[in-house]
Amino acid sequence: MAVKIDKKIKGYSVVTPDDKAREAAASAPVAVVQDASPLDNIVHMHERIERPEVLIGSTYKIKSPLVEHAFYVTINDIVLNADTQHELRRPFEIFINSKSMEHFQWIVALTRIMSAVFRKGGDVTFIVDEMKAVFDPKGGYFKAGGVYMPSLVAELGFIVEEHMKSIGLLHDPEMSAHQRALIAEKRKQFEEHSKKNAEAVTVAVAAVEAGEDASADNGSFPAAATMCHKCSTKRWW
Repeated sequence: MAVKIDKKIKGYSVVTPDDKAREAAASAPVAVVQDASPLDNIVHMHERIERPEVLIGSTYKIKSPLVEHAFYVTINDIVLNADTQHELRRPFEIFINSKSMEHFQWIVALTRIMSAVFRKGGDVTFIVDEMKAVFDPKGGYFKAGGVYMPSLVAELGFIVEEHMKSIGLLHDPEMSAHQRALIAEKRKQFEEHSKKNAEAVTVAVAAVEAGEDASADNGSFPAAATMCHKCSTKRWW
């Protein structure tokens, strides 16, 4: 039987026999209301939840030496069971904006897949480990502060992880005394290494100002200097 649709179609889904059975069970009269559990009214994330008019968003900046322009990552969250004790904030969609058009195709594909995973519901935290395990065949890079990133995708995974922690979806594990001591030792080593690099940079700058050759051949550059992918020279700043 043909049915005329007068309203604008926003989406569709195929009704299965199981769906009909659930609808029939939901419409059936309930004999004892007191036995109904309040947990049955909690809304969990699933792909049939429509996008509300307003979402809460956070934007993060990625500035990598591998690309000329910065990436701006925006993650929008949906709030479920608002104003109740079961209120949940879950990621709903992700967008990445940049002037670097050479990455446009994989950025669009990646963000669409990630948004689909977010809307699917369930445990979506697995996507963090999958992204952090992506390595660039040309080599990674160091962020400000000495944090190593194996690839742009991996740094995006770290951003998603931090966002999930901020909304309570992920939690940092408790560190043991041995782990805290190891971190303190590594931080001290890094600070000493940074101090030596700063001294080497000062020497290189003085050599440049004096008109001397400050190339890597005479040892003016620190050992941690990296090769620029565009001009094929070592960078010390």
